[in-house]
This record gives sequence, C-alpha cells and structure tokens, in this order.
Amino acid sequence: MNLVDIIEIYIKTLLDESMDNVVQLQRNELALHFGCAPSQINYVIQTRFNPQRGYITESQRGGGGYIRLIRLDLDKLEKILTVFDQLGEEVSQRQALDFLYWLHDQELIDTREAQIMSAVMDRGVLDVPAPIRRQLRYRILWAMVEAIIKEG
Repeated sequence: MNLVDIIEIYIKTLLDESMDNVVQLQRNELALHFGCAPSQINYVIQTRFNPQRGYITESQRGGGGYIRLIRLDLDKLEKILTVFDQLGEEVSQRQALDFLYWLHDQELIDTREAQIMSAVMDRGVLDVPAPIRRQLRYRILWAMVEAIIKEG
C-alpha cells in the first residue's frame, strides 16, 4: 500500500468517526504526521476527495488555514448530478426552470429557494448576449447545486 492510499484511509476513518460527515484538517499537521510534503496532502485531497467521488472540499489559506472535507449523501448527489449532467454547459432559461421545478418536486429545495433561484435564472437579470448568458446561467446553477449538495 502506498502513502497516498494510507492518507486516504486515515482521512476516511476521521470522516467515519465524525457525527456530521465533516472533518477539518490542517494540511501541515497531516504532512508532519505522515512525514511527507504538504503538496502530497493536496494531491490526496484533489484526487481522492472530489465531487465525482462524493466529497466537497473547502479550504482557508494562511497561518490558521484548514481544509474542510464534507462527505455527501451519495443518493442525493447521484440523483442531482444525473439530471444536471443532462443540461450541458449552456443552459436556457426554460431548462433552468425545469431543473429547479424538478429539484422542488423531489423536495431537494423548498418553495422559497425555488423562487429565489428562478429569479436569478431570468434572462432579464442575466443581461448579457445569449451565448454568454447560457454559459453564465450554467455556472450560477452549478454553484447553487453545490450549495444544495453541501447542505444535505
């Protein structure tokens, strides 16, 4: 077993022991613990704890910096990503509203959240040329999806 695997197992054990599927790590402390460079910790986080594997990573740089890992509810994640992936990287207002309706129908967002999110998707709010607007809408919708996933 290589060092990357050992670090991954260690972090997963910490997540298993947490009550809320969240763990906050100090990169330098982990590097000292495993006798490796902090960049190796970054490598493990980036390759083994990414959204495709069911994790969200938040980080704070600086002296008191940390890495927070959030293990996602995979059923919820899979359901959302399966539908979201069908949208493509340019999203029309109709597609966005249909997706938000689906999220509401699946009880993944409440009525107020759906209304707020719908308002942001409006072409009048995203007042830029159509191709850019569809790409921007995709990016905003993705940011909202990430927030929903983190919440769960």
